[in-house]
Amino acid sequence: MSTQFYVSVLTVAITLKVMLLACAYLILLERKMCAWIQNRIGPNRTGLSLGILPLRFHFWGLGQPLADGVKLLFKEDYTPLNVDRPLFIAAPIIVMIPAMLGWAVVPWGGLWQSEGWMWPTWIPFIGGGSVEPFNVSVTGAAINIGILYILAIGSLAVYGIVLGGYASNNKYSFFGSLRATAQMISYEIPQGLCVLIMILMWSTSRADFLVILQANSTWNLFYHPLLAIIFFTCVLAECNRAPFDLAEAEQELVGGYHTEYASMKWALFFFGEYMHMITGSAFFALLFLGGWDLPLVHEPAVGGLAWVALKIIVFAIKTFLLVAAMIWIRWTLPRLRFDQLMRLAWRGLIPVTLAMLLITSAFVYFGIENWIYYCVANVIIFFTAPLISQVIPTGAPVNRRVPLAGSRFSPAET
Repeated sequence: MSTQFYVSVLTVAITLKVMLLACAYLILLERKMCAWIQNRIGPNRTGLSLGILPLRFHFWGLGQPLADGVKLLFKEDYTPLNVDRPLFIAAPIIVMIPAMLGWAVVPWGGLWQSEGWMWPTWIPFIGGGSVEPFNVSVTGAAINIGILYILAIGSLAVYGIVLGGYASNNKYSFFGSLRATAQMISYEIPQGLCVLIMILMWSTSRADFLVILQANSTWNLFYHPLLAIIFFTCVLAECNRAPFDLAEAEQELVGGYHTEYASMKWALFFFGEYMHMITGSAFFALLFLGGWDLPLVHEPAVGGLAWVALKIIVFAIKTFLLVAAMIWIRWTLPRLRFDQLMRLAWRGLIPVTLAMLLITSAFVYFGIENWIYYCVANVIIFFTAPLISQVIPTGAPVNRRVPLAGSRFSPAET
């Protein structure tokens, strides 16, 4: 087997463990950020002293994820009587699997240049032998359709949500799954168009090549700031994060598609959501923030272990900051109505991304490569799109005010 295979297996094993641990502590981060925004303290009592250190050492509540995990593991795994049991059990698993596969093509550490070494004889399934100098990609799968793979895998999680809502035999769960389906179909279109524009600009769909091209030129954030905002909005919608969490709106649908779930099956839905947040943030950093590229530092495309470690740290920091931004948005912005959600996609994001696709196609055809021209085109579209939307027919009015006796804003006729 090739050296790339062993590096990929090692990368997958390490990344999977790190992401599972990160999901647990992202929940703690969300609770902490929620508390800060609401001027509270948040969880800070469950420490990691484990009976060794005095009780006054709580370590900022870092033991809370462990306590939550133990609680969910031993909680009663209740299953309602009238559910479709096979689908009901399979739904959380189907949600979790795509979340555990989407990041496989993310080039966390770029290209690693090795001088070669000797394999020890005691390593299972490999045995002894020498390895010649090589250049490998520090990623799970260095495939030519990397960014298309992330886009395709990310859309599969909605099948688990639909099955969970359908199999629950609950009208609120079913409504939540229908909302998730409509939301996914709507926001996959502008997200896919953003990816298509990046492929058109750089003439590659390989994730590591896209990072290297941005590192040698300019980040796509400066080429297409408007598309960066649109793509981040689509990531929020794909992850069912506020203000796009209509599939689990507590005020309307109790708990949405996971209303009937408990214990670890319920936890799997949320693990899948947080893993999608990490994958979506890494995807955004890959497309618009240059991946592992560090501003004002010229990293070599191929480097040793020190450069690989630095690139992994930079990529992880960018991903963490984007996930923190998602959490901040959740506790800052109010939830949209469902008709507003659909209108934003079909009357706003899709026409804008189609316009940017046409403009980018013209720029590529005429050989325009300066990022300033692309940025100016984004600014022009940003200011002209709201003006054009004013003349587009809106159709039948929705959510009309119901006349009420004694109302100041919508009084009933007497």
